[in-house]
Amino acid sequence: MEEKLKGHLHPLTQVMREIVDSFVAMGFEVADGSEVESEHYNFDALNVPKDHPARDMQDTFWVKDVPQTVLRTHTSAVQVHYMETHQPPFKIIVPGKVYRYEATDATHETQFHQIEGLVVSENVSLAHLKDILDEFFKRLYGATATVRMRPSYFPFVEPGVEIDVSCVKCSGAGCNVCKQTGWIEVMGAGVVHPNVLQAGGIDPRKYRGIAFGVGVDRLVMQKYGIDDVRLLYAGDLRLVNQF
Repeated sequence: MEEKLKGHLHPLTQVMREIVDSFVAMGFEVADGSEVESEHYNFDALNVPKDHPARDMQDTFWVKDVPQTVLRTHTSAVQVHYMETHQPPFKIIVPGKVYRYEATDATHETQFHQIEGLVVSENVSLAHLKDILDEFFKRLYGATATVRMRPSYFPFVEPGVEIDVSCVKCSGAGCNVCKQTGWIEVMGAGVVHPNVLQAGGIDPRKYRGIAFGVGVDRLVMQKYGIDDVRLLYAGDLRLVNQF
């Protein structure tokens, strides 16, 4: 009898499914959108200024011969699409591939995966955001994982925060992975800017939103100790067969 060959799910696929399952268990719905997006939904509706560097050729893939069309630079582009067709309250996550026109190195690729989260209701706040992310990272990295917020700026949220998670290697004690700080920066987040809600047809005087976006590739690298993001796309079976 011939031995049946066993297939392997790519670690990116495994972690993406794990993340989606975690948020679905917390009451989120999964939304989807096109990887080819209009400038309006990728930038304008997300309150990104016309002169913002992210619009420049060095950061964005513009589609040739199709005016004002890009390969989406973030899954946040789905936010306004969803708000235009749904009434609050709602909680969604948006998993998918995104593109940035930048040099590749150990921590950067021209294509990678993100998961965007969006919650809109009458009384949501940063406290709810921290609670959601704290629960998520405990599910992903274990019960000892904790998160912290640091002030930051993103055009589509106000206030904006950077989210750090306690280092998965040293549990916050300090090591070479976290550069002795005990923390690793993992995502941007914040309270949805009123302009973004308004662009989606939602009254910002009645509703508030919280949003977060995380790079799945970076989470995979941290979870499994992979030191070069390019290994995830090289097609090397020595990596895939470990999973």
